[in-house]
Amino acid sequence: MSASESRGAPSPRSEADEGSAENVFLEPSASVLQPPPGDVEPWTDRYFVKTKQTIGRFGDKTVCYAVFMRRPVIFTPRLMVRWLQQVAAARGITIRIDINYREGDWVGAGEPLLYIIGSFYHLVDLETLYLQKLGAPCVAAYNAFTMCSDLPKVGFLAMDARHCAGIEMAEMMAYAAATGSEAAKRESGARGFIGNANDATAHYFGQTKGLGTMPHALIGYAGSTLRAAEMFAETFPGDDLTVLVDYYGREVTDSLEVCRRFKELAETSRLAVRLDTHGGRFIEGLDPQESYAVLERNVPLAVRRYRNDTELRYLTGTGVSAAAIFHMREQLDRAGYPRVRIVASSGFDVQKCKVMADVGAPIDAIGTGSYLPDTWKETYATADIVEYDGVASVKVGREFLLKRRAEANGNGGAS
Repeated sequence: MSASESRGAPSPRSEADEGSAENVFLEPSASVLQPPPGDVEPWTDRYFVKTKQTIGRFGDKTVCYAVFMRRPVIFTPRLMVRWLQQVAAARGITIRIDINYREGDWVGAGEPLLYIIGSFYHLVDLETLYLQKLGAPCVAAYNAFTMCSDLPKVGFLAMDARHCAGIEMAEMMAYAAATGSEAAKRESGARGFIGNANDATAHYFGQTKGLGTMPHALIGYAGSTLRAAEMFAETFPGDDLTVLVDYYGREVTDSLEVCRRFKELAETSRLAVRLDTHGGRFIEGLDPQESYAVLERNVPLAVRRYRNDTELRYLTGTGVSAAAIFHMREQLDRAGYPRVRIVASSGFDVQKCKVMADVGAPIDAIGTGSYLPDTWKETYATADIVEYDGVASVKVGREFLLKRRAEANGNGGAS
């Protein structure tokens, strides 16, 4: 059983709720997705183009494609559906899309996510491109859902854009994070993703602007962590302040100096310190022995029940470990700053979030892009035709796709 299943994954849509996607995901004000409808041919697989030419010679049929994935996912279809709607409008044709699940539902491996029904001539050259817009977001949304569900009290900030292969992928990943987050909010009351790092995709998170305070470069420019904080406060008066504190390797010293300088913000929970220490060293005040000691004081059973070397590294290793976060919380509280928040970043993927959840690490927010799929072949979506002019037919080995279609037809679905 998967982690999502055991925790209580989003419930699948009932048969009674199924229906056409006509206008469900249409966003009239949205920009045209790539490629524009007029540029489909050079971007699609050549054998589809040749098939289209063959159909044009020998006659069209109405076909039904079943679209599925080979692993559990969170259903994230909006960009794919929106692109198909744009192509249909440009070509002056009708494409019916029968949705089997709600956006944000958990879907098992091999389950048909949706059906696409229409002219074989007009659909055959679209497969390459609409599948590109489905698989990766579904997997990224699954990861985001898992992370948010494991840490329901933590607010997440999507910082994936710098890791994406271009702005089209950046939009897909932002949409995925938002979809997985909304699913976690519905299922477990999680805080989920509170925003992202740029303006262009902020609307997926209900924001008008991206969030964030400073990169390491500003601290190097300012010459000290404190001066960088002062520069930010002077430039953006009235904003809450999150200070990156690992540049000089004085995470605790610099954090406390900023707290003293901005005491009012510290006392009103408007100041946060962000731990982003890389994996080449421990944060200030820690070493292997002291890391174990910190956990022994706060969560004495944590180390005794770890299961592998990766989990142990997340607990007591270099970088932003659980020990590092507990250590920072201890130092802030001891100095009289219990309301200063801790933001963690650096490699917070599904597994690391799960470890942090297991030990109850005192994290207020996490900045991460590590919900991006790490095994790309798992993102491959597949489309198989299951009907030609209403007659069921599918290649040997994919007969499982016929069952749900037959049930849909029996319940008044498209034929």
